[in-house]
Amino acid sequence: MFVFIDFVLSVVFSVKFAVFLLASVGAYAICWWLIDNLSSVVQVVRTLLQPYFQPQEDLSLIDRYGNWAVITGSTDGIGKEYAREFASKGINIVLISRSQSKLVQVANEIEKDYPVKTKWITADFSEGEKTYKHIERELAGIPVGILVNNVGRMYDFPDELGKISEELLWNLINVNIGAVTMMTRILINDMKTRGKGAIVNISSGSELQPLPYMAVYAASKVYVKNFTLAIQHEFAPYGITVQLVTPMYVKTKMNNYSSSVMTSGNILIPNVRTYTKSAVFSLGKTSETTGYWTHGIQYGAMKLIPTWLRTIVGKKMNEQFREEYYQMNGGDPSALSQ
Repeated sequence: MFVFIDFVLSVVFSVKFAVFLLASVGAYAICWWLIDNLSSVVQVVRTLLQPYFQPQEDLSLIDRYGNWAVITGSTDGIGKEYAREFASKGINIVLISRSQSKLVQVANEIEKDYPVKTKWITADFSEGEKTYKHIERELAGIPVGILVNNVGRMYDFPDELGKISEELLWNLINVNIGAVTMMTRILINDMKTRGKGAIVNISSGSELQPLPYMAVYAASKVYVKNFTLAIQHEFAPYGITVQLVTPMYVKTKMNNYSSSVMTSGNILIPNVRTYTKSAVFSLGKTSETTGYWTHGIQYGAMKLIPTWLRTIVGKKMNEQFREEYYQMNGGDPSALSQ
């Protein structure tokens, strides 16, 4: 009799332990799933609240990193606004882009509006390796405190891989992958020597999933993300901030292929100045950010959707954008060849 009771009790305890173990594993999995998928929202809240709870950490960018910033792709869009926003805080600016006339214009605008120094460097990142020796010589002797790797190449409009020119594909690789890698390498050792600095790498919400009709662009942004998150760990011991910025849609000329994006008036697609002001505010407060509060909510909501479904949605959106581009160009696909 006692043997039977012992057997029943052992079975009951075994079942209870199994249930407890499964519940613990489930709770652990749900916890990390929520952390991974809602981290973008948490980062937005953290950025906004940190100055109130840790005022001693809210140093000026000059105090934290130094008084020179380098911005690639700095004559338009997010890059130009980063330059202006840093200049408004008293930081001297090095502008790097391929158009000398635009560089001169932006440099003159900044010096007219703000009491800072500027320097411009003409460089075409699509040319690959030969570009960087020139940039390195031009930057010699400048104590660069902040590097913004903003330069990027986008598809002219969404399309199949086989219809994209070989030249554009190499440009996408050289600009989107090569520039962020080599510009970081050029400046990182000097930052290590001085024991401070910040590297800001601009990625894209397209890294969230494979993106049909923009396959190479989206894949290049996955590289930017993984590269950035890796070197965060490499350079944290030297006091260097490495920040990943992942915008969703912003009204810049990079999105000119879509009339619906460029004419949208909703808060999900901010203008470039509003977006960049918010993104700069997050520097030094969080290592990862979407840059804007509604983008953080969008990013978090998208992460809750399975990757396969996000891929299908992305495909449908790009098909729509391609049709918009056809319509804006008279509906003649032959006129769209690059």
